[in-house]
Amino acid sequence: MLLVRHGESHFNVHFSKTRIDPGIVDPSLTRRGIEQAVTAAERIADLGRTKRIIASPYWRTLQTAEIIAEHLGLPVFIEPLVRERAFFACDQGTPRFKLAARWPRFEFMGLPETWWPNLDETVEQLDRRSAEFQLNATEMDDWESLLVVSHWGFIRALTGEAVTNGTVLGFDPTSNSVAFHEPAT
Repeated sequence: MLLVRHGESHFNVHFSKTRIDPGIVDPSLTRRGIEQAVTAAERIADLGRTKRIIASPYWRTLQTAEIIAEHLGLPVFIEPLVRERAFFACDQGTPRFKLAARWPRFEFMGLPETWWPNLDETVEQLDRRSAEFQLNATEMDDWESLLVVSHWGFIRALTGEAVTNGTVLGFDPTSNSVAFHEPAT
């Protein structure tokens, strides 16, 4: 399976400078974040094995998934298990009806209208959620051709890797090992 961290968001820009939550709810990608998503799409296309994309329901991951999906001609399915740890303002989501209106070709079926939790998710809860996703992934017939568009916290909980925006990782959920780690440029 491939994992990609979403491109740089407006939250990432402000937080990296100040280390203070700037209060941006469900931020979009910056111009640089869009470029990172395009670069990730090119890397993923070069690997030639992705047949399906699942993405976190946050705006920044959906934008990243959209760019990659258009580049590869693939469908996108929404999976809230791969969302970010709910801790900062950016981890408050957008209601499903607004997301479905913006991305009508994405599969939002089964996603509750308000799908994000309160902003007090613990690291232990995140670890349990990533373990649940990993177990589910091992039961998927197509996990080897799956791309997951996710976040720093979720990817770190799943793989132990702290990745920058736009990074592409190869991950084997059956052995819990990172096959490769291509940082964004």
